[in-house]
Amino acid sequence: MPDQPLHGLETIGLTGTGFIHWSPCTSKLYEEVVARREGHLAHNGPMVVRTGHHTGRSPNDKFLVEEPSSMEKIWWGKVNRPIAEDKFDQLFDLLKAYLRGVDLFVQDCYVGAHPRYRIPIRVVTEYAWHSLFIRNMFIREDDPEVRRRHLPEFTVIDCPKLHAIPEKHGTNSEAHILMHFGKRLVLIGGTSYGGEMKKSVFTFLNYVYPQDRVLSMHCSCSVGPEGPAVFFGLSGTGKTSLSADPNRTLIGDDEHGWSDEGVFNFEGGCYAKTIRLSPTAEPQIYESAHKFGTVLENVGLDPFSRHIDLDDDTLTENTRAAYSIEQIDNADVSGTCGHPKNIVMLTCDAFGVMPFLSKLSPEQAMYHFLSGYTAKVAGTEKGVTEPSPTFSTCFGAPFMALKPSVYAKLLGERVAEHKVNCWLINTGWTGGPYGEGHRIDIGLTRAMVHAALQGKLTDVPMEPHPIFRVLVPKACPDVPAEILDPRNTWRDKTAYDQTANELARKFTANFEEHEFDVAAQIGDVGPVAQ
Repeated sequence: MPDQPLHGLETIGLTGTGFIHWSPCTSKLYEEVVARREGHLAHNGPMVVRTGHHTGRSPNDKFLVEEPSSMEKIWWGKVNRPIAEDKFDQLFDLLKAYLRGVDLFVQDCYVGAHPRYRIPIRVVTEYAWHSLFIRNMFIREDDPEVRRRHLPEFTVIDCPKLHAIPEKHGTNSEAHILMHFGKRLVLIGGTSYGGEMKKSVFTFLNYVYPQDRVLSMHCSCSVGPEGPAVFFGLSGTGKTSLSADPNRTLIGDDEHGWSDEGVFNFEGGCYAKTIRLSPTAEPQIYESAHKFGTVLENVGLDPFSRHIDLDDDTLTENTRAAYSIEQIDNADVSGTCGHPKNIVMLTCDAFGVMPFLSKLSPEQAMYHFLSGYTAKVAGTEKGVTEPSPTFSTCFGAPFMALKPSVYAKLLGERVAEHKVNCWLINTGWTGGPYGEGHRIDIGLTRAMVHAALQGKLTDVPMEPHPIFRVLVPKACPDVPAEILDPRNTWRDKTAYDQTANELARKFTANFEEHEFDVAAQIGDVGPVAQ
């Protein structure tokens, strides 16, 4: 039996619980998951689990507590909605009573790969598979004596079976994700979706890091011969797939910080969409989905052969694999690198009108960073069944606790200081909007990314797009020239012009909420309807 930690759960008021499993290893967690009938062991070793009613995040069930230490800093609005501190306390009291006599799993781990910015955290879970998920997702501490002295600066308590009472607790439904920055505590209940734990931690880091002049980014990061590159993008835009490149060293697939010393990964694992994964186009993720230790959420499973079916979308389009970054052969497990030479902003354009490859000026980079245009892809949020256009500030609005101008200012300073090349890559539809056209082949997208990162477009002539005003290259290696201008892929050119102008007006309307917080020249470089 491992030594008891010096700082137990009583430090946050949890007493009288059942047996506590302190940072159990992967094999032990496998035994517990199977014994508790929480999941099924698949062929070759991945653990297949079901998340029940919630197969994606529940943004309408997330609240930030109104408390003195953070109230003036929070970006309040439709994303960060307040809940009274007494409601949080009521639900926390209910949770403490609920957990009396209940066995718990605790993972003491870290976020922030850079030693200077590393933060010790603790995740307390009701389910064994959630503990396995966390063990994969964050940075582990393998030294038992160091673990014994672990003093968490942030704690997540995850109880899927504990339901809130909306009329009593002030929540939207029985599901709840309540964040108290003053107490550095998150309560999650009423949902089994693993991503809620991961993104709650990310929200906390988006609150604390920028106050230490570290730009927190919803991005992947990889390193090639030309240097590091970061890829901004929401779920479903290709951020994970494009960063998992056998020819590049992976730093991380989703969340990073950019400090005065370079870029560092927040996590120790990857959380990739698996629906219709291709062993050819996405070999690293495909292989990881079949390995021991990986948690597969809502993936199809043959009950007799125990082979997984990555094409099965019966439960959701948002099937997921959570695995340690160590499973990627060419990953840098240090999770750190220097300053990026290139920034790639990924958008999944459901209208089918934006250029697939374009270069941005520094001002346009800040504009598109604040705009965060993409399409919500089916399954990433509850109720989303097909792509729909959206603007998500900083390519991650649901997780940005501070005002957008805080992040944009840090980005602008970093881009200027390190003379970073900025690109906009569209991984969305070609030949028409969703329902008429088709999504661009990931092989062509990879070719565009490689050309941009490797400097192959330096001497290529570029012209500004008449509506979106970004610079579009006239040619790109291994990419048919005719698709570089999206208008060429539409049969009905008039329909293209009308749709592009419609999207430009959406950009303009969306940016109105930012124009008073940023320099005028940033708002002046966006799309303009004709």
